[in-house]
Amino acid sequence: VQLQASGGGLVQAGGSLRLSCALSGRTFSGAPMGWFRQAPESEREFVGAIDTWTGATYYADSIKGRFTVSRDNAKNTAYLQMNNLKPEDTAVYYCATRNRRIITSYITRPESYEYWGPGTQVTVSS
Repeated sequence: VQLQASGGGLVQAGGSLRLSCALSGRTFSGAPMGWFRQAPESEREFVGAIDTWTGATYYADSIKGRFTVSRDNAKNTAYLQMNNLKPEDTAVYYCATRNRRIITSYITRPESYEYWGPGTQVTVSS
C-alpha cells in the first residue's frame, strides 16, 4: 500500500489549492482517508477525513467552511480542496489511510492510521 500526495505549493493569502492523494496497492475498501498537517515545531494535527464507504466527511474546527475533503473511488484518489488560505495554514500536508473502517470518534487521531504519504508542502504568504 502506497500513498502519494501532490498539489502543494506557494499561494497568496486568500488563494486556493487542491491536494490529491493517490492510493495504490489496493482500493479504498471503505477505509477512511485522512488529511493531517504539521507546521514547523508543531505536532501533527488533524485537518479532515472522509469515510470512503459512506462519503461522510469530518473536519477540524480551524478549517471548517474553507476546506473540503472528497474522493473518487474509480480513481482511488482523495482530494483536499483548500480555499481562502491563510498564512497559518502553512505546513506539510499528509494523507493517510488504514486497512479497515473505524468508528467515527477515532477518525481524527493520527495513531488510527497505518499508512502515510510522504507529505506535500503548502506555503501561504501574507
